[in-house]
Amino acid sequence: MPMPGEEIEALIKAALPDAVVELSRFGDDDDHWRAHVVSAAFAGRPRVAQHKMVYEALGGRMGGVLHALQLTTAVPN
Repeated sequence: MPMPGEEIEALIKAALPDAVVELSRFGDDDDHWRAHVVSAAFAGRPRVAQHKMVYEALGGRMGGVLHALQLTTAVPN
């Protein structure tokens, strides 16, 4: 079963309340997403740690319900 964008965004914002999440589909289903996540919680952390924080927010859904997520992260300007 595909994962709707609203659910992805809600999970990320639950873990990172200040996050600004921009989602877009690539493909014509809800299995493949692009996400750009901006959060102050990423400050001082390497990119790998930032991505891990987002994947942890998704609670193990990556590779299952959520097949693919092209992820970029940033701290606020």
